[in-house]
Amino acid sequence: MTPEDLANLAHLRRARDLIDRDYAQPLDVPTMARHALMSPAHFSRRFRAAYGETPYSYLMTRRIERAMALLRGGMGVTDTCMAVGCTSLGSFSSRFTELVGETPSAYRSREHSAVAAMPACVAKVRTRPTRNPPSRIGEAGRPAAA
Repeated sequence: MTPEDLANLAHLRRARDLIDRDYAQPLDVPTMARHALMSPAHFSRRFRAAYGETPYSYLMTRRIERAMALLRGGMGVTDTCMAVGCTSLGSFSSRFTELVGETPSAYRSREHSAVAAMPACVAKVRTRPTRNPPSRIGEAGRPAAA
């Protein structure tokens, strides 16, 4: 890895840290790119190459991840939507359903006692939303035994 590649990764990490810290603020790709000291198009390409998803997709995943925690705590869907930085309830609900597999209100009304019993660091990893949820595939890429 060249010194330039290492510098680019440091800049990308700075932008990712911005997203992680300020996910509830209005963030757009040009703002993120400025923090990475890159043009928006170059930043988007490099971010996707480094982290496997676009900057906007990463931002929305962070927002949905936080929304899941707020909904588990009993906050209403509309209040949660606004608290995580989304301005459209419809877009929020669509993205939530896409990533989590159920609507925000269904997720909120479901029992979450297992998550409450886990250490916070484990709960964060186990409940992290993913764009393509894993199917029943075993470690070797074959269907897992039922």
